[in-house]
Amino acid sequence: MEGFTAIGKLLVITGVVLVLLGLFLWGKIPFLGQLPGDIRIERDGYVIYFPITTMLLISALLTLISYLFRRR
Repeated sequence: MEGFTAIGKLLVITGVVLVLLGLFLWGKIPFLGQLPGDIRIERDGYVIYFPITTMLLISALLTLISYLFRRR
């Protein structure tokens, strides 16, 4: 029964990560990319974008998921 618990946990975490990644790529998470600290420079003919705060948030979420997955 112990093995099924680990497999179930893996499937749930994988599902949540895939849903969040899908929403992010689809553009349906409205605050990502527009957080305070995300830098966007627009000039004639080009745009430079540094999503610093968004990347910190994603890193924190992935660290939390990794911690929960390793913590048996």
